[in-house]
Amino acid sequence: MTRVSIADIHKSFEKTSVLRGVHLDVPEGTLTAVLGASGSGKTTLLRIVAGFERADRGEVRLGEDVVEGPTRFLPPERRRIGYVPQDGALFPHLSVWDNVAFGLPRAERKGKRVEELLDLVGLSGFEKRFPHQLSGGEQQRVSLARALAPRPQLILLDEPFSALDATLRVTLRADVREVLKERGVTAILVTHDQGEAISLADQIAVLRDGAIVQSGTPRQIYETPADLQIASFIGNVNLIDAVWNQGRARTAFGVLPVLQGLPGLLDGSPITILLRPEQIDVSLYAEGGPGMAATVEHCDYFGHDAIITASPLEVSVPTKLILRVPGHRSLRPGDRVRLTFRGKVMAWRCSIHRP
Repeated sequence: MTRVSIADIHKSFEKTSVLRGVHLDVPEGTLTAVLGASGSGKTTLLRIVAGFERADRGEVRLGEDVVEGPTRFLPPERRRIGYVPQDGALFPHLSVWDNVAFGLPRAERKGKRVEELLDLVGLSGFEKRFPHQLSGGEQQRVSLARALAPRPQLILLDEPFSALDATLRVTLRADVREVLKERGVTAILVTHDQGEAISLADQIAVLRDGAIVQSGTPRQIYETPADLQIASFIGNVNLIDAVWNQGRARTAFGVLPVLQGLPGLLDGSPITILLRPEQIDVSLYAEGGPGMAATVEHCDYFGHDAIITASPLEVSVPTKLILRVPGHRSLRPGDRVRLTFRGKVMAWRCSIHRP
């Protein structure tokens, strides 16, 4: 197992600055997801770690070894890094066995190493098949086995599930995580899929405009985002205008407890709070019942749950709210409901840029 340390990485292509001082530590034996929108620099960062691109400035260490720095550049073939690209990139003229064996020393290509790896990724019996005879998920399993074959100190995963259908994506993600944990391999995954990062990674690093703006566990990133842009990027959100009042948020929905302090903020100052859909309980409308009355405007049904847009009936509350309910709840546009709020909320001064 190998720790990865990335320090002050800069990279530009002609006059376009892509990475602007990236710092990231990946503990050994863990999977870190680098999460960011398209064009944020995710793949460029991965290619620099792999050695496919040279940084303009900065340092990359694998364990105690500097593989990229001011006076040293180790080529990709000497870094002992496995790379799993988005499309698998298998050799179409080689069998599954030969694809997996490709990076092994000649003496090991006919031994048990390939057999063990195919068993590990659930492809025993597929040895003689060719890539065109495999499904997309099977091709990605072969690509993972090939990356693991030379016993790398680090695995890089470049959006390897994005081309798969939703059900297969979930299954393969779980299988890949199990394989990596079983082998104790350090891994970095780049993705723009928030659900993928939250469910798969031990650590998430949010990359925006060429820099890491927050890193932490999936729970930390989701529950305590560093700013409103991260909050809006990670899952559904309700961003609500409020007023700071003795360490609490006074809103049109009532006074809500705040998760963190805002030092120096005077009572009466405007703030913005983050209310996640799961912090809103929904019950059928009852005259005089608890909570706020609202009307369902729209429902997106996903089977296991549904995302509801609702408008409070009180004219003093212009904000539409996003709610989440179990899929078996049969709510339709026009239905009246009661909303109650629970848990603490994140709050920011209104001077912070609101996405």
